[in-house]
Amino acid sequence: MATSKSTKKTVKKTVKKSVKKSTSKPKSKTAKKSAKTAAKKSTVKSKSAGTSKKSVKSDSKSKRRASGMPVVGQLAPDFAVLSDTNGVVSLSRYKGKNVVLYFYPKDDTPGCTREACSFQEHKAKLIGRNAIVIGVSPDSVDSHKKFRSKYGLDFVLVADQDRDVCQSYGVWVEKNNYGKKYMGVQRATFLIDASGRIAYVWPKVSVDGHTEEVLAEIDRLA
Repeated sequence: MATSKSTKKTVKKTVKKSVKKSTSKPKSKTAKKSAKTAAKKSTVKSKSAGTSKKSVKSDSKSKRRASGMPVVGQLAPDFAVLSDTNGVVSLSRYKGKNVVLYFYPKDDTPGCTREACSFQEHKAKLIGRNAIVIGVSPDSVDSHKKFRSKYGLDFVLVADQDRDVCQSYGVWVEKNNYGKKYMGVQRATFLIDASGRIAYVWPKVSVDGHTEEVLAEIDRLA
């Protein structure tokens, strides 16, 4: 009898252990799987959240850049800056005229020279349309004087050395030349009507044929 009782006890213990092992292992595996799944989901969510935040930031930056340039219908930002004639030039002085306000990177460089000479060549047509030309770059007054004299330019050149006018018109931007980043003037033109409002914007000017485009838009104002 003693032997059978001890045998029964041993069997019971063995059964209990086997039951515990059989019930605990599946649970732990299931728990591990669910924990891994939850971790993966949270990682995916955090990554997508991070990506969406980055996209929102980049979108907001692009919108800020776009909104930095005055748009059609907006009052043109006024300014009072020294010109090549050593006098202070203000945009408000020319109210009642159509103003071709153009921004260019640098005096006496190939593209800027062609653009300036083109406006000069069409001066009579511009005057006939009640229009005047104002060129703006960060060059000094002396640089503008030399540029004017060399090419016989007969319109105002503004010396925006502090870049205030360029910034107010959203054309002082980051550039990239062969991998080298720097700040500079984006070649752009604003047609301002007689009431002082922006009538047309050329945000990135291609020099060839540009003056003809300007003249065509002035004709549409009539």
